[in-house]
Amino acid sequence: MQPIESATPHFPCVTRRQFMIQGAVTTVAIVLAGCGLSNGPTAPGSVNLTISIADYPPLANVGGVAYVDASGNPLAVVRLDANTFDTFSRLCPHQGGTINTSVGGFTCPVHGARFDDMGKWVGGQPTINLTSYATTFDAAAGTLTIG
Repeated sequence: MQPIESATPHFPCVTRRQFMIQGAVTTVAIVLAGCGLSNGPTAPGSVNLTISIADYPPLANVGGVAYVDASGNPLAVVRLDANTFDTFSRLCPHQGGTINTSVGGFTCPVHGARFDDMGKWVGGQPTINLTSYATTFDAAAGTLTIG
């Protein structure tokens, strides 16, 4: 006569200690993975670009902001007065989120870092200022050279 096999599947026994250790390790791994998430690089690349002001209508007015892409580097160009423009990277130095326009400056949607219209950190998630780029305005040609 053959032994009757149980219909109940056999699971390996795990001790309470093993269960707690594996749970703790999994939790730590999930937390660390979440802390390491990034929208992209936090260090912008070099820029060498010339744009026409006419191609960016917001730059026709003082206080206007235009978003420009320079070979994958997202930039913000701000018209400060009739002949002065400032350009800085839109990559948040905290974890690389792409900043957006907000009242009185810019905000990183990832962690809430706030920057003024000159790219200086002013609140939210502590970080450093945004990377600025030299910007030269040629009024006769209506162009900006960035980088």
